Amino acid sequence: MLPLLLVLALLAMPVLEIYVIIQVGGVIGAWPTIGLLIAESVLGGWIVRREGRRAWRGLEETLRRGTMPDRELGDAALVMAGGVLLLTPGFVTDVIGFAFVLPFTRPLVRRAVSRFAARRMRAAEARARERAAAGAVFPPGFGGTPFDPFGRAPERDRVETPPGPVVRGEVIDEDDPSSRS
Repeated sequence: MLPLLLVLALLAMPVLEIYVIIQVGGVIGAWPTIGLLIAESVLGGWIVRREGRRAWRGLEETLRRGTMPDRELGDAALVMAGGVLLLTPGFVTDVIGFAFVLPFTRPLVRRAVSRFAARRMRAAEARARERAAAGAVFPPGFGGTPFDPFGRAPERDRVETPPGPVVRGEVIDEDDPSSRS
């Protein structure tokens, strides 16, 4: 479901951007719209550079202290994603990019992304538990059958003898002190 939504968003985003640029151009004119897009890109580049340095310093400081840099890694990822969005021409991507980059909106975005990721992880864990309870082994096979690396149908009661000569016998562990009597 999520990959389909991402594909639809990637297809719809250019159409939405063009529509918004045309609407803004109709209100303020073509040259002011182009100037506004250039100004947003320049301002966005400056903010990304400043916030990227700040995020990098925070990450280095956290690593120096020896603690887990979860917040700092999230900030660095959001600044990087926001920078990409700010360099993409358009007003909609710039609004989203500024939300990712600005220091007073980034914590809100980070919390929302964190909640979304936690919810996805819980759903994946629940699916894994359901598969394990059904006896499936990862990775899942086709048609809901357990995975067999050799492509055979699973038969639970059959014990398979390997091909070739089989020597019946008993294994004696030399390291076991109880077997040395």
